[in-house]
Amino acid sequence: HVQLILLDLNLPKIHGLDVLRKIKTDERTKSIPVIIMTASQEERGVMQSYKLGAQGCVVKPFELPKFVEAVSELRLSWLLIDHHE
Repeated sequence: HVQLILLDLNLPKIHGLDVLRKIKTDERTKSIPVIIMTASQEERGVMQSYKLGAQGCVVKPFELPKFVEAVSELRLSWLLIDHHE
């Protein structure tokens, strides 16, 4: 089975980068791919996310139907990638 973490950078009580740091330093979770969800590709947190080990970034749409579509497309593209290279 494929494991994947979708992580929003703008969380209510803790910044997503802090969560990403914990994920990537914990032996139990560091190998799970993390895709960052953010409101803007221009956010400086996106570059920091890649430095901390995130595998990708998705700009989240503000309308729910578009958000669902973006996540569905992400899931499909992720399933099509050969992760055993």
